[in-house]
Amino acid sequence: MVQMTWEAYETVVEDSGREARSRERHALSLGIDRLEQLQKGFFSGEDLVESLLYVRRLWAIFIEDLAHPENGLPDKLRADIISIGLWVVKEADRLREAKSNEVMQLIEINRLIRDSL
Repeated sequence: MVQMTWEAYETVVEDSGREARSRERHALSLGIDRLEQLQKGFFSGEDLVESLLYVRRLWAIFIEDLAHPENGLPDKLRADIISIGLWVVKEADRLREAKSNEVMQLIEINRLIRDSL
């Protein structure tokens, strides 16, 4: 009985992990779509701000989750992804403040992370 309960628990945990990765991929895809619209020049000033704030908020959530002591990723990987996230947040801010126009770098980094999930 205990073995069956443990197996059921492991299945739920595994499924919830897959679901979480799927949600993360979807959220990153939405951000990438928004950034691609900026890259193509199809945006208003409001679209620019909303798109960059979306990417910034998304990465702030990722960073917060990665910084949590109960996050299951290895410490080195967590630190590396946090560093990437801090760079993404900084670059999104620079774009929003018109201190940069390099949207493609943000697109590429977000694609790399999404595709590795």
